[in-house]
Amino acid sequence: MRVAIYGRPFNDSAVIPFVQQVFDNLAQHQAEIFVHRQLFDYLDGKITKVKYELLPGDNFIRQSVDVFFTLGGDGTLLDMVALISDSGIPVIGINFGRLGFLASVNKNDIPAAIYAVMNKNYSIDGRELLQIDCEQKIFGNDNFAINDITFHKRDDAAMITVHAFLNDEFLNSYWGDGIIVSTSTGSTAYSLSCGGPIIFPASNSIAITPISPHNLNVRPIVLPDSSKLSFEVEVRSANYLVSCDSRTAVLEKTMKFNIRKADFKLNLIRLNNESYLSTLRNKLLWGLDARNY
Repeated sequence: MRVAIYGRPFNDSAVIPFVQQVFDNLAQHQAEIFVHRQLFDYLDGKITKVKYELLPGDNFIRQSVDVFFTLGGDGTLLDMVALISDSGIPVIGINFGRLGFLASVNKNDIPAAIYAVMNKNYSIDGRELLQIDCEQKIFGNDNFAINDITFHKRDDAAMITVHAFLNDEFLNSYWGDGIIVSTSTGSTAYSLSCGGPIIFPASNSIAITPISPHNLNVRPIVLPDSSKLSFEVEVRSANYLVSCDSRTAVLEKTMKFNIRKADFKLNLIRLNNESYLSTLRNKLLWGLDARNY
């Protein structure tokens, strides 16, 4: 099996023994290991006794990689989505970060997780993405998000107004710090912290959540993922921010944006001992009440 590994350089050197454990366990299962450039350079001289190679370009990834591992937190996995795009390669994240909602494998469970993956004892959890389009193509070909797309004012700027249209019909004008358009996956990320709903991944829904709205009667709204959404941002100050997961652009003029469901999904590997509810309870402490224990 050909395995690709993606990650960022680690600030904590204590992580290296766990990274070594990942490579050791993959080697024990006779995996061919390919490492993305930024991690490959960082690991030079740090990983011993295991043969691995630099991950070649896009054609090799699409035609030859069987499974992608990410080493880090949820942000690392989000970054990697742009790398695999619509290839359909299954992805599993080993969590070296804090929360680990998407990168759900605990570093203490590395041997068991790799054994399950190499023996294909897992299921595929297909997660929908959003795609954003505008006249300037501000994100190039990486114009999709697994979590959310956000329109936000600058820190030192006055509030912005976002005019929203649903299937070419006026929906609402949001006055405030901005809005979040989230997938069901992203419903437990930034949207949740702004009062948005938790949406189960299989719900085929997206949510619009206002950020610090100036209208007291404005609340999050859940829409079918078949919706065609359009937005126009009105600003009083010089510029505003548009974010697509971890990628952010600064814009200086009013522009029309179209958002819809992407034509492909991210295939997350879910081990057989995992479920969405158990992840909610263990990671977000959802429903935690002393009376239940």
